[in-house]
Amino acid sequence: MTANEVHLIYFSPTHTSKQVGEAIVRGTGITNVINTNLTQQAAQDLVITESALAIIVVPVYGGRVAPLAMDRLASVRGNNTPAVIVVVYGNRAYEKSLMELDYWAIQQGFKVIAGATFIGEHSYSTEKYPVAAGRPDERDLTLAADFGKQISDKIASAAEPEKLYAVDVRKIRRPRQPFFPLFRFLRKVIALRKSGVPLPRTPWVEDESLCTHCGACAKMCPVSAIIKGDELNTDAERCIKCCACVKGCPQKARVYDTPFAVLLSQCFVKQKDPCTLL
Repeated sequence: MTANEVHLIYFSPTHTSKQVGEAIVRGTGITNVINTNLTQQAAQDLVITESALAIIVVPVYGGRVAPLAMDRLASVRGNNTPAVIVVVYGNRAYEKSLMELDYWAIQQGFKVIAGATFIGEHSYSTEKYPVAAGRPDERDLTLAADFGKQISDKIASAAEPEKLYAVDVRKIRRPRQPFFPLFRFLRKVIALRKSGVPLPRTPWVEDESLCTHCGACAKMCPVSAIIKGDELNTDAERCIKCCACVKGCPQKARVYDTPFAVLLSQCFVKQKDPCTLL
C-alpha cells in the first residue's frame, strides 16, 4: 500500500521538535506534505483519513508530553490512520511521555505504526550551563531521515491496511542512563526543594538596556504571556517556561537563570542517542 500524503503535526516553541519532524518527513519521500503547527494555536477539527500518514512530534516537559501540546492536539483525530509518534526530550529522561502520546493517539482513532524518542536542546540550556546544546544535530537529523525511509518501506511492504501492523511503544529500547549521575541529580533536586530557595517563575530581562522592544518575544510566545510594547514583563500565570523568548531574542536580552539548569548540565553530560521502534 501507499500513503498519498503526510500530515506533520507538531508543537515546537524552540523548533527542536519541528526539525526532527521535518527530517522524518523528508526521509519518507512523500511529497504531498500538510503541516499543522500547534505552537501558537490549536488545530481546527482536523480529521486525517486512512490513506494518509500522520507524523506527530511533541516536546517533553518534566517527563510528560508538554501539557499545552496535549491540549492543542485535542481536536486532531484519525480514522484508523497510520501514525508515527515522536517525543523530543532534553537528554534527561522522557519517562512515560511516549506511552502518554500513544494512549492519546489510539483514543483519537490512529494506528501507531512507529514510535521514536529524539533529543533536543533543553529549554533551560545556556552557554554557561549547556544541556544537550545544539541537538538535534546533523547526526540526529540523518537518523530521523533514515527513520522516515524505514517508515515508508514498512507502509510499502503492507499489501493492505490490515497488514500494516501497529507497534507496542513499551518495547522501544531505552537509552542507557549511568546510575551515579542520575542518583546525584535526584539527591540535589531533593536538597534544592528542601532548601526553600525560590525558583524563577518566568524568564526575565536582566539588562533592560539590551531590550529594543522589537516584539519578537511577544510574537513567539505560545501562550501570549508577553505583550508587544511591554516586553519587560511576563505573565507568570500564563508562562509555561518553554524559553522560546530566551532562545529567540535577537538581542539576547531575556534570560531564565534557574538552578535546575546547573544540575541538568552537571549530571547529564553524556549524550543520549535517539531510539526508534517499527
